[in-house]
Amino acid sequence: MNPYKLNTFVKSIAWQKIVGFGLVFALFVFICGACENDIREVEALNPQNFINKEVTSDVELIYSDSAIVRTIIKADTMIYYADSKEPWQEFPAGIKVEFFDDYQRINSTLTANYAIRYDKKREIVVQDNVIWKSGKPEILETEELIWNEQDAKVTSQRYVKITTPEDEFYGYGLEADEDFSKWKINIPEGKMGAENMNQ
Repeated sequence: MNPYKLNTFVKSIAWQKIVGFGLVFALFVFICGACENDIREVEALNPQNFINKEVTSDVELIYSDSAIVRTIIKADTMIYYADSKEPWQEFPAGIKVEFFDDYQRINSTLTANYAIRYDKKREIVVQDNVIWKSGKPEILETEELIWNEQDAKVTSQRYVKITTPEDEFYGYGLEADEDFSKWKINIPEGKMGAENMNQ
């Protein structure tokens, strides 16, 4: 064989090997990069990876206006989620809220098995076995209430039942003041007099 042709043939094989190895290496890097991106995308879907969570036990939150205590929130457990556009507090073990009048007397209480409070909206959503008692006395029972701290209003779109010393009212939807001094059932379905309530 011609030495020149042999040398050219060897160089051609060597070059093909180099190019082939380079292509395999580039493909490997691309695949690894794609895998890394996929993992990051998957991890980004997990809220625990981008939300700072603080758990507190035996919580008592006091809200005042002009140095007068208006509301006290008590809970066995509070989870505070800080790193989000809408920070919130979760009360997975239930909540008790006490509302005070101008003379620092409790004028109503609210209890529920679960609650969430949104910081920016200043709104609390309470759910599951919600019971609201006023000092009249009047008792509201429902499965969900939304309490707006800014306008001191409480609303619901769920079925509600309100028991007074004289009557029992029930229907769907509610609008009320947070001290329960004024309330209205949006779609009333009935009324039962005291003489029939215990039958």
